[in-house]
Amino acid sequence: MPLRFQSVFTKARTVKAVLVLFILAVSLRAPVISTFRIIRRTDPQTNLSSLYLSGQNRESINRFNDIMNRASLPWINYIIMVTCVCVIKLKLYQASQVRKTHTSYNKQAEKGQLKQERSSKDIRVIQSVVLICCIFIVSQLPFLAYTTGRLIDPAFDIGGRLQFLFFSFAPVSRTCSYLNASMNIFVYYNYNRKFKAVLLTLLKVK
Repeated sequence: MPLRFQSVFTKARTVKAVLVLFILAVSLRAPVISTFRIIRRTDPQTNLSSLYLSGQNRESINRFNDIMNRASLPWINYIIMVTCVCVIKLKLYQASQVRKTHTSYNKQAEKGQLKQERSSKDIRVIQSVVLICCIFIVSQLPFLAYTTGRLIDPAFDIGGRLQFLFFSFAPVSRTCSYLNASMNIFVYYNYNRKFKAVLLTLLKVK
């Protein structure tokens, strides 16, 4: 199943999926962006005009943003990703068991060896994707915890009774996000030979 990814997600399907996701993301963020206006205010003392960013109906829109964009959709994506990782690991394990059984009774010809090498390369790609997903799954937990906490208990917010705890979670979530992005380069370096060669060339390391 994991090795069928290239045949299922063709170039045309990938472009369509990206366009749909882009339109969906813009549509969900549009209400938040539309609440802000740039207005001009004049200081009566100095008679000078300045531009200010003003918001309308911010409380209701922020509530919608917290429920939809910062809680519901991230949790849905999180559950889908965890499910996909579990399915991929299960299928890889089943494929390895079938491969062991097959190779124990049949000698591989030269063509079969080339196919095996190609299959091993594909498996390394899948393993790197699974590792990246696992890093994301772990690093996303603090963000989901504190965004869900804001919805469950209003005191868990700025100015609330649990403000100190809220301010403690926010840096942890932000740090995990940075670590998630920074760890990918090490995964690519370990699993992708071309990426490793180009990176070493850029760093001028022999």
